[in-house]
Amino acid sequence: MTASTSDEDRKFAVEEVQAVTPPPRARVEDAPVEETAAEKLGRKRDYLEGFLAEKPAADDPNEPGGAIYENVIQALKEIFDPEIPVNIYDLGLIYGVDVSPDGGVAVMMTLTTPHCPVAESMPGEVELRVAAVPGVRDCEVSLVWDPPWDMAKMSDEAKLELGML
Repeated sequence: MTASTSDEDRKFAVEEVQAVTPPPRARVEDAPVEETAAEKLGRKRDYLEGFLAEKPAADDPNEPGGAIYENVIQALKEIFDPEIPVNIYDLGLIYGVDVSPDGGVAVMMTLTTPHCPVAESMPGEVELRVAAVPGVRDCEVSLVWDPPWDMAKMSDEAKLELGML
C-alpha cells in the first residue's frame, strides 16, 4: 500500500442475504439400483484377482532401494570418523550417492571441518570401499564444503550414540 491510500479504500463491501436455498440432499431412492449378491461377489473377485496378480515393480539396482545403491550405503556405514565413534553416513558427512546404470558411482561428501586430520585420506578410503562393492564399475568422490556440515545433519542413531538425545 502506498501512503496515499485511505482507510475508505481498504474497506470491503458487505452484502447481506436474507435466505439461501439449501442444496438438494441425497436420498436413498436416488442411489443406483442395488446389485445382486452374485454381481457384488463378481466385482469383489475381480478386484482381488487384480490385486493379487499385480507383481511389485522390480527395484532398479541403481536407485534407492536397489541392490547396488543399498550395498554402497552399507559400505559407507562401515567407515568411521577416527575422532567420533560414528560412521560417516550416520554422521551426515555423505551429501549424495548417485549410481549410474553402468555401475559408476559418484559420492558427494564433506568433513566435519576443513582442517579435519583425515581430510586427505578419508575421500580415498571412501573411494576404495565403494569401488569394492559388487556391481560398482568405479567410484568418484567429490569433497565439498558448501553447505558446511553441522550437527543437525546427524541421524538420530548418531545423536543417540553420542548422548545428544
